[in-house]
Amino acid sequence: MRGMETTHIESAEAGYRIALALHAERVAAGWKPVGRKIGFTNSTIWPRYGVYQPIFGFVYDRTVSYAPEGTATVKLAGLVHPRIEPEICFGLKAAPPRSKEPADMLRAIDWVAHSIEIVQCAHPDWKIQVGDATAANGLHGALIVGRKVPVGELKYLATRLPGLRVALKKDGTVVDRGMGSNVLNSPLLALAHLVEVLAAQSDFPQLAAGEIVSTGTMTDAAPVAPGETWSTEFATDELSGMTVRFE
Repeated sequence: MRGMETTHIESAEAGYRIALALHAERVAAGWKPVGRKIGFTNSTIWPRYGVYQPIFGFVYDRTVSYAPEGTATVKLAGLVHPRIEPEICFGLKAAPPRSKEPADMLRAIDWVAHSIEIVQCAHPDWKIQVGDATAANGLHGALIVGRKVPVGELKYLATRLPGLRVALKKDGTVVDRGMGSNVLNSPLLALAHLVEVLAAQSDFPQLAAGEIVSTGTMTDAAPVAPGETWSTEFATDELSGMTVRFE
């Protein structure tokens, strides 16, 4: 896949130029962009992967699926060294403003959902540089979006998201735990960060109403393989966990 080269690309900017060319090719081939993914918002994992800043990429109609009942089956064929990431996803009803206030971000959001992203990396042992990640469309492989909850049904969301806790399980055994504050202190602040980054990236389209934005992993990214069943569990009833079976 173009953008997944095994030679390193040192700068984020050089990688984004490659990603933009890849995006144009995909759109020309009939892929429909439906939103963005933000990566490396969890600073606790930066030293492990050698990337020390958040990145972003596009998600498409061909890479996104929906699991409103909380179960999904995902085929891993074609994905390189895939890993699973539990995230929080937003559906936008308006273009978010440039602001560092979570409440301002919240006013641009229609719904909130738990999402699971499958990321991929061509480099052995995931030893990469930031340009490798941006060139590879933010390492995006697939995104599963769970039950959409209207913002109006989630009380005090702006203040509660940082404390949101999730457990990531493999075949019923907890592999890792994380929380919303791992994602740039709040998934809403991750969205605010993306708005700022895109404002400085004039070649990329800005966020718009109708897009989905997945905000980055709350735990470490764990390797997955066909035949495994992974699940997530939240310490709240307002957002549902998910079960994903891999083929």
